[in-house]
Amino acid sequence: MKIVILDRNGTLNVHREDFVKRDIEWTPLPGALEAVARLNHAGWHVVIASNQSGLGRGLFDVASLNAMHAKMHKMLAAVGGRVDAVFYCPHSPDENCECRKPKPGLFLQIAERYGVDLANVPTAGDSLRDMLAGAAAGCEPHLLLTGMGAACRGVPLPPEYPPKTRVHEDLAAFVDFLLEREERKAINLAV
Repeated sequence: MKIVILDRNGTLNVHREDFVKRDIEWTPLPGALEAVARLNHAGWHVVIASNQSGLGRGLFDVASLNAMHAKMHKMLAAVGGRVDAVFYCPHSPDENCECRKPKPGLFLQIAERYGVDLANVPTAGDSLRDMLAGAAAGCEPHLLLTGMGAACRGVPLPPEYPPKTRVHEDLAAFVDFLLEREERKAINLAV
């Protein structure tokens, strides 16, 4: 099974310092939905792993989160894409749970649900905690220079990032990388 794990805020949709709290505030990043559709059409299953501490902080409720995801799914469907599942941590940072990134709990839940080994499964997000959580689960980390990742534009990655973290301009560039790599592998196997 070809699976890719994506962060949500700052990766698929615009990151907001004051949190995305309602569906009307959920705005996709340019080209992100189309990038997911391209992955789907190439046979990839797309799963989201997202911290949603706004729930634990009391900034929004599960009904509001569900409305955001319903909007996301509808907008994805309109461009021929889909997200297979959304795994999220509802806890605030002070709860010290195992599912809040940078801990790998969400990734381990995904591995269990899908029955996959996460070794070298690509994961993309816009923050250090996304990279640390994915790497701790064995995934291949890809930092996007969108959302919080924009702070890394034009500078070397700080040493706290996992070794072999790849950097991409945005989700579309990450998808270009994955699909081109897949095509090169197919050509090499055919030779």
